[in-house]
Amino acid sequence: MEKPQKVSPFPVGDKLPEQFSKYFIGQAWLAPLTRESALHVPVSNVTFSPGCRNNWHSHTGGQLLIAVGGRGYYQARGEAARELLPGDIVEIAPDVEHWHGAAPDSWFSHLAVECNPQTNVNTWLEPVDDAQYAAATTAAAAAPVLSEDARQLLEQLFPGETPILGGEDPELAEIFANFALGEVPSHSDLDLRTRLLCTLASAVALESRTLFRTTLEAALHTGITPVEVKEVLYHAVPYAGMARVADLLELTNDILRARGVKLPLAPQGTTSREDRFEKGLAVQRTIFGAANIDAMRAAAPGEERHIQDFLSANCFGDYMTRGGLDEPMRELVTFSILISLGGCEPQVKGHIAGNVQVGNDKRKLLAVVTQLLPWIGYPRTLNAIGCLNEVLPGKK
Repeated sequence: MEKPQKVSPFPVGDKLPEQFSKYFIGQAWLAPLTRESALHVPVSNVTFSPGCRNNWHSHTGGQLLIAVGGRGYYQARGEAARELLPGDIVEIAPDVEHWHGAAPDSWFSHLAVECNPQTNVNTWLEPVDDAQYAAATTAAAAAPVLSEDARQLLEQLFPGETPILGGEDPELAEIFANFALGEVPSHSDLDLRTRLLCTLASAVALESRTLFRTTLEAALHTGITPVEVKEVLYHAVPYAGMARVADLLELTNDILRARGVKLPLAPQGTTSREDRFEKGLAVQRTIFGAANIDAMRAAAPGEERHIQDFLSANCFGDYMTRGGLDEPMRELVTFSILISLGGCEPQVKGHIAGNVQVGNDKRKLLAVVTQLLPWIGYPRTLNAIGCLNEVLPGKK
């Protein structure tokens, strides 16, 4: 096996001595990069020939791997293998059994950083046989191939920690990610903040914990504030119901606490028990027209009048008047919830008119519908577009 000439910017070094090479299948080279023992941070460049990998092993003090050249793989016991490309970092906790090495068709170099060197002890285990290696690298190689647009948006949503896609369904992951992250966003100039807040609202209506958590993480990564996230949840209560909100509120609090956010957040309410009805009714009249609201209230049978009072005092007085989100965003959030629930076409039409009144035109509403299409499906999307065209025929 010829010594590689150039795999990374770091030196290749010498072939592994027998004390290490006996734990490798294939040929590898080792180049120590640090000399000052008092720093207690030994760093070496390890270069693997194609197909070379080390045995299963563990470190009592853990290890860091930094991929610097070629293409390789890392696998922890019981988990799927992870492809490694230059710039990827692997944090290996103490005593985790794992292996790492080159791809079958590529040289590979990584920096190995020994953690806690004073007490760190390697335990070498059985080899990664050909069947295990083939299964691991084949599965990892089947990861989704993303379009450039989808890849860029994913990196924007999760800077520095792009999530692994695919798992056991790489074909579906590839189709969906390229559509939802590549094609769909290219059809409008809807800003990222609006996309994420509307998707959060949709996830509440859909009762999708997975979609909500992923979108919440992306929202926080990209600068959406905890107050804005909480206000989407609070605003969803009168439209989607507390049953859908409660679990997601608990999930949100767990994530915020883990990020060091002090709870509860600053209050956003602007009404009191005494004035919530009058302020809520005023907001209704502003958004939907005083004549329309007064006619709706007057037409309500006596035994249903309390529902109209609830709408004014609770839905609009308690929630619509809150801070944290302005009226145009609250109406977009409402629209997102209603089209995601399905079966709410009369309310969707009413809030299309309300959106226009607060400055959200048909073009923006269509952009929101398009953004939510991958999550709500075509029937609800087409129903929402039908409502748009009925309320705003011919308008842009």
